[in-house]
Amino acid sequence: MKILIVEDEIKTGDYLRQGLSEAGFVVDLIHDGVDGLHCALTGDYDLLILDVMLPGINGWGILQAVRRAEHEIPVLFLTARDSVEDRVYGLELGADDYLIKPFAFSELLARVRSVSRRGKSKQTEILRIADLELDLIKRRVTRAGQRIDLTAKEFTLLELLMQKQGEVLSRSLIASHVWDMNFDSDTNVIEVAVRRLRSKVDDPFDLKLIRTIRGMGYVLDVDQE
Repeated sequence: MKILIVEDEIKTGDYLRQGLSEAGFVVDLIHDGVDGLHCALTGDYDLLILDVMLPGINGWGILQAVRRAEHEIPVLFLTARDSVEDRVYGLELGADDYLIKPFAFSELLARVRSVSRRGKSKQTEILRIADLELDLIKRRVTRAGQRIDLTAKEFTLLELLMQKQGEVLSRSLIASHVWDMNFDSDTNVIEVAVRRLRSKVDDPFDLKLIRTIRGMGYVLDVDQE
């Protein structure tokens, strides 16, 4: 799951990014409303966390622009604006949740997961390919009934490959979904991540699911043709 945070307070933004990254999410952090709106409209995010008071364009304006563009991305306001009028206004604009600062990170994390579940309500919660299963809610992976322990990045990478079953995914596409905007494309991080994922979900089993398509990328599928 990829999250965009638009927060102008440096310490708060860094705290959010670190905490959510450690919880297994891919996080981009923007400190300006104009840049935040651009990323929200052009990026592929699963959740938008917005402050209200932002330089350039405030959070209300970002949400209005996102909804006018018919983007259905879930939005959570995280702000010191604590009046009932502000909360009602934000929700009526189209926000999915509204949390007031100061906040407990455990509550924020619970709300993020709740909004995520609502966003996925029309999708399956468990991905299955052959004997490989990935539970999006419990964040659990099994193959042939055996529990497989993955890192947060490995889980996100496997989720992407399974959601795009049969599609060849380029390195740039994988980077944009699994790593944040600061990812260095000149490194071999993706190759290493795929190799480690294979060692856990493929190597111990006869049927191999993850393949490298030379010069193109990676694909996960049962068909080996």
